[in-house]
Amino acid sequence: MRWTMVVVASCLTVAGCVGGTSMAERQDEDVQSSLQYDDVPCDQLLAQRNQLAQQNNLPVTAKPGFSNPAMGFGPFMPDTRSKASRDSNKASGEIDAMNRSIDRRDCGKPKKKETFGLPGSKPS
Repeated sequence: MRWTMVVVASCLTVAGCVGGTSMAERQDEDVQSSLQYDDVPCDQLLAQRNQLAQQNNLPVTAKPGFSNPAMGFGPFMPDTRSKASRDSNKASGEIDAMNRSIDRRDCGKPKKKETFGLPGSKPS
């Protein structure tokens, strides 16, 4: 009975220390939805993305990175990354979300001239 209590107490202590600060949880938080940027005008979004990339010394094509923890221990591994590394990964997630919104809306690309006519006919 004593050993059972010791094991349960140890598990609760470890679970309490790790809750919310594991590597897997914090890396998942870096991935953001691109839908939040769909209401931002294209030119403003492009400028915002470029500024964020420049501030964090990242390319405008940055994507958040993920580590590969040993065999399923990801939720239990504490996040040992430096604050600078965590901030860089967070910015990468924001840049990636902005890029997905930019790509979906064809921002920065010249608008195609729409012509109406029959299929196969050449415009005059």
